[in-house]
Amino acid sequence: MSEPQRCGWAGPQPIYVAYHDEEWGVPRADDRLLLEKLTLEGFQAGLSWITILNKRARFREVFDNFDAEKVARYDEKKFSQLLSDAGIIRHRGKIEAAISNAKVYLELRERTSLSAFLWEFMDGMPVQNRFTRLEDIPAQTDVSSAMAKALKTEGFRFCGPTTVYAFMQSVGMVNDHLVGCHRYEPCAELARSFKIPTS
Repeated sequence: MSEPQRCGWAGPQPIYVAYHDEEWGVPRADDRLLLEKLTLEGFQAGLSWITILNKRARFREVFDNFDAEKVARYDEKKFSQLLSDAGIIRHRGKIEAAISNAKVYLELRERTSLSAFLWEFMDGMPVQNRFTRLEDIPAQTDVSSAMAKALKTEGFRFCGPTTVYAFMQSVGMVNDHLVGCHRYEPCAELARSFKIPTS
């Protein structure tokens, strides 16, 4: 039995193939998951995503599964522990941003959900692109720039337009599976039935 056709970036590591086949491009509306993805995309800046995937289990462990209320209360002792943990990305600015972003998330939640805040930029439904070559997929778009600007206005850090576009791809705001990929149509079908959160 032959392997299904996949986007060229997916592999060869099994963890990468599984991420492509099961997660990437699937529309998501869960606030905790969106915060996790946004945080990890920030940690990914300047690195490869496979590096983050290989460390994701440890990230979830030491960041209390990205429970914002717990992360927002991290003190200097916890910060030092994170900074010395070889199982994650030991970058002072990114760790500071993860803690700060949890606090901003809690402030935002007093007005609206993170999901509603982010999906408002999508004009009613996920975008279904029809790219046939990886080199045609943009690194950022006008929408990712607008979303990044809005996040920064709220106080979020490590969320530039390129980081935000990678986030949008991962949580299914855009379907950037190549049209020949076996996941293109399943993700498109999920998008058609996806309900944009409003609060």
